[in-house]
Amino acid sequence: MHAIIFCGIQASGKSTFYREHFFNTHMRISLDLLRTRNRENRFLELCLQTQLPFVVDNTNPTAAERARYIALAKAARYKVTCYFFESSSKDALLRNSTRTGRFLVPPKGIFGTHKKLQTPQLEEGYDSLYRVKLLPSGNYEVDLIATQEAL
Repeated sequence: MHAIIFCGIQASGKSTFYREHFFNTHMRISLDLLRTRNRENRFLELCLQTQLPFVVDNTNPTAAERARYIALAKAARYKVTCYFFESSSKDALLRNSTRTGRFLVPPKGIFGTHKKLQTPQLEEGYDSLYRVKLLPSGNYEVDLIATQEAL
């Protein structure tokens, strides 16, 4: 089975990338959708118990925050992939300005997440690591950074 962990500041293209690339193949685990950690934990456990492929579509800015998902997925014998969404605060603020309602993130939230953002490393336990950039055209540039097979 396959677990994917997204990492990146708000408005860096994570949810749109999920819809375009994984909607038909992976369950989406997202605090934006589930709204509480309790619901997120229960849904994650259900995915692991039933061996459903899933994407954790949260900001996951620190290695410590990502470690919990990696440990649980590895314990359940999942292949774990990270997609790191590289974006400047300026670009994220511009994209965020087109949002409305509960999807509009306060600027201090974007700056706060960007400040604590730690670039994911293969050594965290991933089988593969990708960098994703949302281009001005709306397309994505996806590059493989590293894979365990290359080691």
